[in-house]
Amino acid sequence: MILCKKIKLDLSEQDIATLEFMQGKCRGLYNWWVMKLRDGEKWRFNACKKTLAESRAYDPELNQVYGKLLAEVYYRLDAAMQAFFRRLANGETPGFPRVRPRHGFFTLCYPAMYLTREGNTLILPTGGKGKHKQYPAIRAALTEEPPEGFGEVAISRDGRGNYYASFGYRQPKQAKRDGDTVAFDLGIKTLATGVTEEGRFYHIGGFKGSRWYNKQLDTLRSKRSKCKKKSRRFLHLSKVYKRVSQKKRNKQRDSLHKASHLIARRLVERTVVVGDLSQRQMVMKEHQERKKALNRAVYNDWGLYAFVQMLTYKCQVYGKELHVLDERNTSKQCSGCGNLQAMPLRKRTYRCAECGLVMDRDDNSAVNILMRFLARRGPHTQARPECGVLQTTQSGVGVMGASREGHVQQLNLFDSV
Repeated sequence: MILCKKIKLDLSEQDIATLEFMQGKCRGLYNWWVMKLRDGEKWRFNACKKTLAESRAYDPELNQVYGKLLAEVYYRLDAAMQAFFRRLANGETPGFPRVRPRHGFFTLCYPAMYLTREGNTLILPTGGKGKHKQYPAIRAALTEEPPEGFGEVAISRDGRGNYYASFGYRQPKQAKRDGDTVAFDLGIKTLATGVTEEGRFYHIGGFKGSRWYNKQLDTLRSKRSKCKKKSRRFLHLSKVYKRVSQKKRNKQRDSLHKASHLIARRLVERTVVVGDLSQRQMVMKEHQERKKALNRAVYNDWGLYAFVQMLTYKCQVYGKELHVLDERNTSKQCSGCGNLQAMPLRKRTYRCAECGLVMDRDDNSAVNILMRFLARRGPHTQARPECGVLQTTQSGVGVMGASREGHVQQLNLFDSV
């Protein structure tokens, strides 16, 4: 899998002027071809690329631009045209390639084999030779250590005027280890509860600020309902209501992104199993008679479907396997003896009437999901559970686990991300 690491650059005024000159010339060459294609010129990659010598003769300043950067312009335009032809063949809205605006930085892509690195300084070559060379090589100081074995470096600039180098590299294959499966039970009180083959538990708490935001939104709706529609105060309260709602959604998604990133990136297990919880069915099937009271107890505003969708694509990005398993009766079944008993949502502790097992409801369900998944893969040995805590808060996500010896280990989400 190919990854990318973006590192900020420290450049001198002369090097910045050189970068701006080269990207301006590359952008001009790109836009010139886009305008020719709009006027009816046919795009043939090999034939068009051979016209670079004529462009150099017409504009001698192109000789001061590194040749690999000029060649990359034709490859980028060819990719844009192939995407245009593909959309056209599929019957979609084509969207012809656009000209690049002057205020936007045209990304410069350097192959790694043509770059030189001296310690923490990256040397970017420029065009021209001998006495005709006007711009010396660019010496860019890296603020971080670049990855090993990078294949291409893309120089870009953000809206604040900071320059960055993006290093593309292949992620080394990680060795498999014993006990590489973790099963998660999506819950009502807790966002997700997981257990590994070694018996280590993880608890992921959901976004805790929903109640506060819901109270603010209820107050705004109450005030707005007393106003005349389309009045100045009505419109003002409507804008405030939209702003608070958007802020609440942003914080919810931020919490889900942190939790899904932690599972897909930070946990060492290579296989993730998730139960297909239907919160709506849990409330409506067995608790219809106490619907009003139970809605206050079990309602959450975490967005379990969005959490599973985030976990799906992030596991694919980081090379993990994700399995969605039917979790029917996992909360009712004893993980020790297999006995089935009724478990209303108000009961948060599982107490088995047969073997006397006392366990948290979500922990028991996670163990059943793991055992159900492993039963499809062959015999396994269940280890003795350890005690661990993994929590998600508004400020971030952290992992905390206690081993049998009593040692406590804590992992910060933002370490080595």
